[in-house]
Amino acid sequence: MISLDNLTVSYGGWTLFDNISFLINPKDRIGLVGKNGAGKTTLLRIITGEQQPTSGAVTINGECTIGYLPQTMRVADTTTLVEETAKAFEEVLRLEAEIADLTRQITERTDYESPAYEQLLHRLNDAQDHYHILGGETRDADIEKTLLGLGFKREDFSRATSEFSGGWRMRIELAKLLLRRPSIFLLDEPTNHLDIESIQWLEEYLKNYNGAVLLISHDRAFLDNVTNRTIELSLGKITDYKVSYSKYVVLRAERRAQQLAAYENQQRMIEKTEEFIEKFRYKPTKSNQVQSRIKQLERLERLEVEEEDLATLNIKFPPAPRSGQIVAEINEVGMSFGSKHVFSGANFTIEKGDRIAFVGRNGEGKTTLARMLVGQLTPTEGSIRIGANVNIGYYAQNQDDLMDGEFTVYDTLDRVAVGDIRTRLRDILGAFLFRGEDIDKKVKVLSGGERARLAMARMMLEPRNLLVLDEPTNHMDMRSKDILKNAILKYDGTVVVVSHDREFLDGMVEKVYEFRNGGVKEYLGGIYYFLEKRKLESLQEIERRDAPAKETAAKVSPKAGANVVSGVEEKAPLSGKASYEQKKEQEKLLRKLRKAVETIEAELSGLEKQIAEYDAKFAAATDYNEADYKAYNDLKARYDHQMHEWEKASYELEITEEQENG
Repeated sequence: MISLDNLTVSYGGWTLFDNISFLINPKDRIGLVGKNGAGKTTLLRIITGEQQPTSGAVTINGECTIGYLPQTMRVADTTTLVEETAKAFEEVLRLEAEIADLTRQITERTDYESPAYEQLLHRLNDAQDHYHILGGETRDADIEKTLLGLGFKREDFSRATSEFSGGWRMRIELAKLLLRRPSIFLLDEPTNHLDIESIQWLEEYLKNYNGAVLLISHDRAFLDNVTNRTIELSLGKITDYKVSYSKYVVLRAERRAQQLAAYENQQRMIEKTEEFIEKFRYKPTKSNQVQSRIKQLERLERLEVEEEDLATLNIKFPPAPRSGQIVAEINEVGMSFGSKHVFSGANFTIEKGDRIAFVGRNGEGKTTLARMLVGQLTPTEGSIRIGANVNIGYYAQNQDDLMDGEFTVYDTLDRVAVGDIRTRLRDILGAFLFRGEDIDKKVKVLSGGERARLAMARMMLEPRNLLVLDEPTNHMDMRSKDILKNAILKYDGTVVVVSHDREFLDGMVEKVYEFRNGGVKEYLGGIYYFLEKRKLESLQEIERRDAPAKETAAKVSPKAGANVVSGVEEKAPLSGKASYEQKKEQEKLLRKLRKAVETIEAELSGLEKQIAEYDAKFAAATDYNEADYKAYNDLKARYDHQMHEWEKASYELEITEEQENG
């Protein structure tokens, strides 16, 4: 479908890509990974034609269409949400206008036997056929489904796009991209502006999409759930792993260990060869051997290993000063901006040492409550009381934009540091991967990830006992996120994190507060516990919505043998024989349901064992075996299906047991 052949990109004397080649096939799910500055975004821009390589070529199949979502883009502000999203159907809209015009002409003309009239009929028929093929009839339904999936509400549909924040505007562009249904999606950090629910919806959409996907993301869970092939960009070369991200990490570690061993062996060989040359350079009897060794070194292809990956990075937040046991009391807090109500009824206590996550859809109040905690906003309902001796460190979502672009990296820290910490600024910057000449760069030339790291480094200059972090991992690469997560895990203070990154939150937080439908709900557990509970609650909401309809039907159509008095249905008393028969049937049903649950549990256990065996096999693999991965994916699909069946069977058994005991 798309072939990249011997691509080289050079800037002056520096080479970004060096003769890289690979093929993108239909239905491929590829994660493009590599450290910041490796050239991932540049590669996407070359594929789209926005940038030209120094040499090499990109060949695109004539029928292949590309949908590209860059990290940042300008969004039009001249229409409503639905009208802007409908621009994805430019061809459909053009056909609609053409069909309307042709229909008008046919209606007005009377020369029914003329060739011109017949030609109009043919054109109308062709336009209608093309309109049907492009899904013109389902356009409105597709727009609605996509916008709701990405977190918009129905009442947003008629709002002007100019009213939406930058993150929501990015969602509008993503919606248009999804609705165009290109042959391949090129997505550069698509999850940066999405909440957890929208990320999960996008995962499902991309997994079931009929085309190919090539994406850059620093969200491990997203990569694992969407991709089955990982292409690594490193030192101007690519390595193609036919596995998902987690499997790639294991294989890459093994491969890097082999590379490092080969590199060290080569260095020893070079050292010994140079010693020989130096020792016998001026001995005539050894001149032939010396020249041979010199030529050997000249022909030698020198191995390289990324320096950053060999470094041990270890940062720590300063020890938290002592605070009271109660860090903050949130009492029936709510917020409205004019007529716009955001949320109400937030009522909980943050205690010393708590690790808390704020999650939920964008616009539901997560950042608003974070800003209330740090004193930037005052609630319009209820009150917030900060405990004794609480010193708050705040990382805002736009923290990287709040720094002066004309300052250097070093100056940014030096201007806020006081006391002895000023002697350790270079160490702190080094821990956040700013080394050597990096510290003299101006902030305005830094990448988004570099600015995020610098903002986090600035936060560490003063000891705090409450950290409020609002989307701290946006723009951070995998390594930077790992560094930050480990630092938070070792931190002895209290942490409140607003984040949509499941992998980042996993193992870090033990309480989750969900902002949803104008309220705040507490979940006492980690992020994956919350997600599981959320699924079950969604099912129960559906049950509750169905219940009134069933009750109404029961009242309108009472069963035979029942007495209806004043609109209230009363069951006729059962005879002893009927009661006995009913009990027998109930017990039979219970046995059947228990057997079904046990059977599914046994099968799940077997599937888990088989999946674990494949995991171990892939971890040790160096070659890609298509049959193995197909069997592995079939097993996972079977496991997911059986887990769904188990949930249904368990729920039915629970209801039946309650009826039996009641």
